[in-house]
Order: sequence, then structure tokens, then C-alpha cells
Amino acid sequence: MTSLKWWQTAVFYQIYPRSFADGNGDGIGDFPGMTEKLDYLSDLGVDAIWLSPHFPSPNWDCGYDISDYTNVAPEYGTMEDFKRFLHEAHKRNMRVILDLVLNHTSDEHPWFLESKSSRDNPKADWYVWVDAPPNNWQSCFDGDAWTYVPERNQYYYHYFMKQQPDLNWHNPEVKQAMWDVVRFWLDLGVDGFRLDAIGTIFEDPNFTPHDVPLNLAELRRFSELAQTEADKKLKDKYWHDMFKRQWGQPGVHGLMKELRAILDEYDGDRMLVGEDDNIEYMGNGKDELHLVFNFPLMRTERLTPVHIRENQKDRLRQLDALPAERGWPCNTLGNHDCSRLYTRFGNKLHDAELARLHAALVLTLRGTPFLYNGEEIGMTDYMLTDISQVKDTMGSWYYHAIVTEMGVHPEEAMVRTAEMTRDKNRTPMQWSNSPNAGFSPAGVNPWLPVNPNFEDGINVRDQERNPDSLFNYYKHLLRVRRASPALQLGEYAPLHVTAEDYFAFLRTSDLQQALVVLNFSDKRLELDFSKTKGIKAAKLRTLFSSAVCSQLEASPQHLVVAPFEAYIAEILRND
Repeated sequence: MTSLKWWQTAVFYQIYPRSFADGNGDGIGDFPGMTEKLDYLSDLGVDAIWLSPHFPSPNWDCGYDISDYTNVAPEYGTMEDFKRFLHEAHKRNMRVILDLVLNHTSDEHPWFLESKSSRDNPKADWYVWVDAPPNNWQSCFDGDAWTYVPERNQYYYHYFMKQQPDLNWHNPEVKQAMWDVVRFWLDLGVDGFRLDAIGTIFEDPNFTPHDVPLNLAELRRFSELAQTEADKKLKDKYWHDMFKRQWGQPGVHGLMKELRAILDEYDGDRMLVGEDDNIEYMGNGKDELHLVFNFPLMRTERLTPVHIRENQKDRLRQLDALPAERGWPCNTLGNHDCSRLYTRFGNKLHDAELARLHAALVLTLRGTPFLYNGEEIGMTDYMLTDISQVKDTMGSWYYHAIVTEMGVHPEEAMVRTAEMTRDKNRTPMQWSNSPNAGFSPAGVNPWLPVNPNFEDGINVRDQERNPDSLFNYYKHLLRVRRASPALQLGEYAPLHVTAEDYFAFLRTSDLQQALVVLNFSDKRLELDFSKTKGIKAAKLRTLFSSAVCSQLEASPQHLVVAPFEAYIAEILRND
């Protein structure tokens, strides 16, 4: 039997700390609140937690602008609170990985305060400084990528907002300081890191300008208004061309090799997953990252059998081609930076059915699945209605840019801002049908407004009590996955590869073989798998079904699948 590492069989659950659980009643999530909810996660069936940034930060970018890499933000608690959270998670056999932001710091980090103080400071070369802007590069968040500092009479570079200056990774002192950060958290016992924005660490050393005839705000506006296929293609080209010299540059692989070597010094199979879909960041399969996300699976307006099949064919082929060791897949359909799964891939008609189907998809594909907090109860995007509610500074910058520079009416600007801001998918976790959805006490204003649909059953407590709820669907599916060697270890083989209504595949391990059928249509299907090698003379024993009434055993020759059913069966042979 193949022996896999813990991170290959685990189901990861992303916690967005600010929005998960408010333990002290101040409207902001914190470590005491998260610790209190560990039993909930254990009961759900979670094996590992990815914790979004918990470090001290001015919060210009919701914690991704870090002012101290080796501490805990006061609003989240103390270092002792963190240690207790980590200990209690480990006690429940759950691993914890942290967000590691390598590209930039906060402009309030002591390193930057020193660097900007003078050109003679020992840390003067810890960031990217120039005498004058050498090009028209844009920050991907808020306009120009170069910001002036009078103390040095120079400009610094920032791929993200001006409060997030890029570190100069060509400086060995920077590298050593960041590797010290890594060791600090590994020494405390964390199980690995999710690496933020690794593709942006280096930029074109020649500072070659881009040739897009728009600035960032204009490009966002053009993207919103693009209707024709020609305009949509041009939009995609512009986005690529505007930033192509600011990411994906040489040098990252060397850093990843160094970082991997540090983790390999520690016991417990510590792991790295990169916020990138480029399989090249896995090196030869053994010397860089353990995982990269399968973001191409998400890059579609609608998840269809054709799209999923093509995605799996391409991803698995690339992973299999790594020279030293075969790569391991990593699948997800949501996170803190994009629309919630329920909203993004719904069709306004069968949203509830599709949410269950999509959950089954990410939990049955070969590889490690990542879930985002709240998707297990069907949390949806919440569109803010007033600019004063917006906490995502990228959103507030865009609102003011299109109102003042482009003359867009404030009402339309607010609609557009609500659509593009990440606030919509970061609202507080909905725990109960009580004030503030049980996230914070009554009378407290949470840091972001709570989605009012918590009153309509979109909350944990109501769904825990309802055996037919989405929460209990996830819980059942996670239990089946954990008990099924085929779903954890098995190879993937697509079946009926021209089918447009359904996605069928086998998962085969030494211990078990399973058939998975996901019906993406509103039609009842009668399917014949009797011509499939190894199934012809077998019986199908149902392991999981989302249908109300499902047969315990079925024949491969005449398998009936209900509309939008997710069906998983163990293949029982007579030999």
C-alpha cells in the first residue's frame, strides 16, 4: 500500500481570523474565539487549518501588510493565546499552517522605518529604491507602483499598495531575516506555511515599461464594461501585459529550494503550499513546494464536466512529469480573495443543488482539498451598500478613483465597488440565528456587517439540527472520504469522456476502488458502466449519495442517477 504524508490525506480548512469567532466581544475575531470552535471543526471532519495572517498589522490590506512577523496582533490576542490555539488543535489531531508573506512588509515595519530614514542606514538596501520612477508600472491594488519618500529623496517599489513596500530579496540580509521568521514559527510547532504571492518576489531588473494604454483604474473600468468577445479577450491581454514584468521572474526557485531545505530539517513532515498554480514551483517534486493550488479549476464562469475533465487531464499530466518525484494535486473552489463558492458557481436556479455537487467535486478529486470557512453552511457574498462600510482599501480606492477621475455616479460606483471588493466574501461567520449571527454579542458592531441571511437558516446551529442541511452533507461526505482509501489514495481515471451532463471517474487504490458520478444536469440519468474494465461483473455498493432515496446496491449496467446527484460507490468484484 502506498504510504502518504499527512498533508496528502488531510482536508484543509481556511480560517479568516478577523471573521471567524469573536471571543472577547469587541466585534473582531480572535484566538480565544477560534480555540473555542476547534471542537466544531473536529466534529465537521477537518484535518488541518490554514490560518490567514494573525500578525500585528495596520490592516491596510487586512493583515497582509505585516509590521511584526514574530508576534500576534493585539486584536487577536496574545502569543500565549496563539500557543494555546496551536496546542488545542494538535490535541485534536489537527495540523496548523500559517500564512507567510515573503514579498513585502508593512510600511510601519521597523525594517522599513529604518530603510526609509536615510540612504546610509544599515537597512537602506532592504527594499527596492530608485532615484526616479523608471517606468509606468502599476500597483495591482491602487495605481502607481512607485511612492516618494522625502527622507531619502527616492522612490520605493510596491507591487501591492503603497503601504506594502517590496522587500529586496537580492540582499542576503533580507533572506536571513525572513528565514529566521520561518524558524521561529517552526520552533513553536506550526506544521507549515501557505506562501502568499510568491510570483511577485522578483521583478524585471531592467524595469521595462508595460505597453498597455490604460492605468489601473481605467483597466478595471474597461473590464467591467467589456461585453463583446473581442473586448473580453482584449481585457485579458491588457491584464497580462500590464503586470507581466512584475511577476514570474527568475530567482524564485532558488528561494523555494532554500525554504524547503529549512522545513526538511524539522520532523513531522512540515509542508509548503504556494498561492500560485505554476507547477514549476514544485521543483523536481522533492526540492521546492509540496503543493500549489489548482486555480485553473476555478477560472471559469461555470463548472462543467468538460471543463473539469480538461483541467484534470492537464494538471495531472504536468504533476506526473516532475522529474524526481510525482507531484501531488491540490484542489479548491474558494478562498478569502474571491467570490464565495455558493455565489460564484451558482446559476440562480439550482444554487443549493450545485453547492452540494461542487463540494463533492473538490472532496473526491485526487489530491488535497482546501475549504474556506463558511462554505460548509452555504454562506454567500454580501454586497455592501455604503462606502463607509467598505474595509477593503482596494475597494475604497477604486470607488473614489472612478467617481473623481471618471465621473461615474456614486450609486453606480458603489455597486461596482461592492462587486469587486473582497469584503463581500469576508463577512463574519454565521454561527446561529441570534443577533450578529452569534459571531459577536448583541449590541456590538462587527468589523464588517453580518450577512442578514443568517436568519434564513444560513447558520451553524440551525443546520446542525437539520439532518438534511448542507452542513450535515459536508460532515457526511468528509466522513466517507476519511473512511475510503480510494478517495484518499486512489489514482484517477475519467469515464464516459464525451458526456456533457455528468462527470464520472474512478478512484483506484490497492485497498479499494470507487466510482464517482456527479450529475451536473436537472435530468434523471440512466448510465451504463458495464463496458468499463474491471466493473463489468461487479456490484456497486453505495458509499454516498445526495439523492433523497438511493439504492444501497446497484448494477454497473443500469445505474440511475437523480438530477444534480453526487453518487459514490465502492466497486465489489466477485473475483
